[in-house]
Amino acid sequence: MKKIQYLLFLPAGFVLLFLSCSKSSTTTSAADTSGNWVKRSEFEGNARTEAAAFTINDTSYIGTGFDGTNRYTDFWAYDPVKNYWIQRAQFPGVARNSAVGFTIGSKGYIATGYDGLNRLTDNWEYDPSTNTWAQKADFAGTARYDAVAFGINGKGYITTGFDGGYTKDLWEFTPIGGTNNKGTWVQKISLGGTKRSGAVAFVYNNKAYVVTGINNGTNVTDFWSYDPSSGNWTQLRDITNSSTDSYDDDYTDIARTNAVGFVIGAKGYLAVGESGSYTKKTWEYDFASDTWARKTTYERSERSGAVAFSVKGRGFVACGRNSTYYFDDIDEFQPDVTYNSAD
Repeated sequence: MKKIQYLLFLPAGFVLLFLSCSKSSTTTSAADTSGNWVKRSEFEGNARTEAAAFTINDTSYIGTGFDGTNRYTDFWAYDPVKNYWIQRAQFPGVARNSAVGFTIGSKGYIATGYDGLNRLTDNWEYDPSTNTWAQKADFAGTARYDAVAFGINGKGYITTGFDGGYTKDLWEFTPIGGTNNKGTWVQKISLGGTKRSGAVAFVYNNKAYVVTGINNGTNVTDFWSYDPSSGNWTQLRDITNSSTDSYDDDYTDIARTNAVGFVIGAKGYLAVGESGSYTKKTWEYDFASDTWARKTTYERSERSGAVAFSVKGRGFVACGRNSTYYFDDIDEFQPDVTYNSAD
């Protein structure tokens, strides 16, 4: 991880210093030791926040992002079996942060974001078989950043985000057809709940789940799933203690913004982010029961604006920032492994 010194709220200049990436010495209670975090090979690009990520087959990719001064276009592939990074073809769009990444079939996509002056709508397709990028049809919604995206059954989707105001419209992308075969966008039924930015999305059994985020300075607590086959949204249980039942009595710290979400097996996972302050609390979502359970707290420094990805049935969290540091570390979460503070 890297240390920055900065002037005023955003750094006008900074110095990056190497610090140890050892685990936090924070005392962990017995109730918070379900699962294990393991350090993996550090991201080989510069430390950054608000990057974009996607997974194609057995490889995950990270690109773009912001280090407090510079926005990036470098692009990297991670092999979880060999635990190493390799640089791939540079992202050809303008340098940006807070874009979305998603996968359709054997291709990955990066769209929207913020270049320091403008909110963006451009949309780029990456083909790992040729290590090349192609510009596709621009996102048809309003220019925005801090949206969420997902790919299901040959289509891509973008929803929520900030376009000068908070949004919840949903757009579906078909990568073939349209002008010059650059694909087409069609507006679908909007998310049924609160507008938001800085949310997370996971995909399980061909349904998308959208949760967390912020609206007008307040963390939102409604939780929704989207089924592309019907085109409908379904409201799930709130991520707060809002019922008279006992299942949600300890849900007080699930809500947050700029967190990460990933899926391992039949469970979804939510980690890091901000909720008044930076948080490291990790939660596991059971798709079958629509309930959450606490898992082992993220064991590195608290952070916001990280990226997460699932590959080969494994889940990873990388990069991000807090008020002092920008990060280049990466950790794997093993939900069924006994906690080991020495990993």
